[in-house]
Amino acid sequence: MGHIKKAYQKNEMIKKSIIVVFAGIVLAVALNLFLIPANVFSAGVNGIAQLLSGILGEYNIKMDTGILIFIMNVPIAVLGWIKLGKSATIYSLLTVVSVTVMTLIIPVTEITDNQMMNGIVGGVLTGVAVGTTMKYGFSTGGMDIVSLVLAKTTGRTVGSLMMFINVFIIGTAGFVFDWESALFTIISIFCTTQVVDMIHTSHQKVTAFIMTSKPEEAIKSIQDEIVRGMTLLPGTGVYSRKEVTVIMMVVTKYELYALEQAVRMVDQNAFINILPTQTVFGSFWNEDQQNEKKKMMREAMKEQ
Repeated sequence: MGHIKKAYQKNEMIKKSIIVVFAGIVLAVALNLFLIPANVFSAGVNGIAQLLSGILGEYNIKMDTGILIFIMNVPIAVLGWIKLGKSATIYSLLTVVSVTVMTLIIPVTEITDNQMMNGIVGGVLTGVAVGTTMKYGFSTGGMDIVSLVLAKTTGRTVGSLMMFINVFIIGTAGFVFDWESALFTIISIFCTTQVVDMIHTSHQKVTAFIMTSKPEEAIKSIQDEIVRGMTLLPGTGVYSRKEVTVIMMVVTKYELYALEQAVRMVDQNAFINILPTQTVFGSFWNEDQQNEKKKMMREAMKEQ
């Protein structure tokens, strides 16, 4: 079992490393080939970096957008490390480095002078990069981390905080450059959010039915990754006539990838069926409640 777990961890590291490079290339293309040439601004830190680069350019101070993205993300990464944990923060920071390097390699080039087309394509590409990283359990850094931390400390929703930041970017773009750029920025940010929602939506819930011949190992592996309630159901394979245990649980789409990997690490032959869940009534733990439960479980294990 140990060698299987190590093989999966190695595969996951390779897979996430590929996503880091992929996200860096896609975001760099979105910025340097579509958004920057058209004076259309991205959401979050990338958009703020674009604004600063443009403002500094007005005073003949040349500062590449990619460099500004990296500089602004360093203190944010430290904040994420302290408040949100090291694993997701490391990959998020690596993605920031990837974006920085790729924006320096790929030259700023105007593909089309159609500002609307630049805004739409740039927004869609940004959404693809952000949504893909979030699907694999990390982010492109920046305001994603800030919003999550502020949401914990202020009680406000992540969406409302992100909206405030994006309104600031749109307003500044209008005052500093022109209001046409601001309007196209709205379109670009809207396209980004729609694509992110298509690829990954953390608030949507699904019901997982896991058929496995190794229920105890699967339960322990799942509990190491996700703190969710589970229900065990007896089952029998129609063709094999072998007894199996069915684990039923409700998770968010954000947790779905971790669930799949946790099961595959102990039972590669497990059958997992995912069904959309419309509504959940009863206790469904949020992130803070999950962390508290994990802490209690760790303390209980130490006492044993």
